[in-house]
Amino acid sequence: MGHEPDPFSVGDAVGIGRYHRQMLVAGIGEHGQANLGAAHVLVVGCGALGSPAADLLVRAGVGRVTLVDRDVVEITNLHRQTLFAQADVGDAKAESAARRLREVNSAVLVRGVAADVSHRNVERLLGGMASAAEEMDGAWPAADVVVDGTDNFETRYLLNDACVKRGAALVYAGAVGTRLTQMTIVPGVTPCLRCLFPEAPAPGSMPTCDTAGILGPVSSIAGSLEAMEALRVIVARRTFERGSLVEIDGWTGVMRRVSVGGPVAGCVCCGERRFEFLAGAGETMTTSLCGRGAIQVLPAAEVEIDLAGLAERLSSHGRFEVTRTMVRGVLESEGGRELTVFHDGRAVVGRRRDGKPADPEIARAIFARYVGV
Repeated sequence: MGHEPDPFSVGDAVGIGRYHRQMLVAGIGEHGQANLGAAHVLVVGCGALGSPAADLLVRAGVGRVTLVDRDVVEITNLHRQTLFAQADVGDAKAESAARRLREVNSAVLVRGVAADVSHRNVERLLGGMASAAEEMDGAWPAADVVVDGTDNFETRYLLNDACVKRGAALVYAGAVGTRLTQMTIVPGVTPCLRCLFPEAPAPGSMPTCDTAGILGPVSSIAGSLEAMEALRVIVARRTFERGSLVEIDGWTGVMRRVSVGGPVAGCVCCGERRFEFLAGAGETMTTSLCGRGAIQVLPAAEVEIDLAGLAERLSSHGRFEVTRTMVRGVLESEGGRELTVFHDGRAVVGRRRDGKPADPEIARAIFARYVGV
């Protein structure tokens, strides 16, 4: 990662550059490709949406791509999360995805950050810093565009706050069942997320991949639309028109585009510039991980875990292995319940051997008993 990205590097045997076909597209050309090569995109979530989006952005020659994900690869991810293979199961998604994308395009700088995006680190990540310990002179340029590959409204509102505050574009999408929605937010030009949805939906009121499932091609369409919008913002942000919300049912082929105009007067976020989610509003210590029967538990403050020491302490309770970013294993003392603890103190408490999923109360109790930070 010690080189600078070159938007025109890596030609083929007859001297045609990697991006030749892309540069032929009206509106891109050499100038647009140079813009892509100079850009930094932050992809939050490397799952069903983030996988195809990040893959296409790297292939398009975006100069720097930061991938952030809090989770590990599960076998149930593989039908739709296109950056991963069976051999990646158990690895941190961000690091596994980054390895794959460096193989796809070595001319692009790609880094993976295994972390949960919260009010404590989101502005640091947008500002080009991967960790609290990183010095500013070692940081990347601030992100030009954020691609939302998350699966919950709390994080989406947090990203909306951070992007509006810092002036970065936010490319949002959501997919569940056979349906997807997509909208691009350019501060000062389009409505922000809270212009259209001032409050998050009530818990349990919206379908999720646990309740409605998810069709792989639908999430890939959503991620591809996000990549398209990110490229469009980078190449032609100054001429970006007012906003629209796209809805597609991939099974029936029905598509609807709704004009949403410009920013809404009086919006609490982009109008009044009150960034409630950046201040920690709505953040919970436990989060259900879609499709896994698992609960993530956050520590009360930013910490760095001695992973080897934790694995040694846990060894009397089950079988655990240590990697560079996590301790992962099974608590035999808890009925064979899965437990993963990351270097930043986050824990994911999973199912028991008999298939019984975790709930927030169980997850908090296990976190306190075995991790204790």
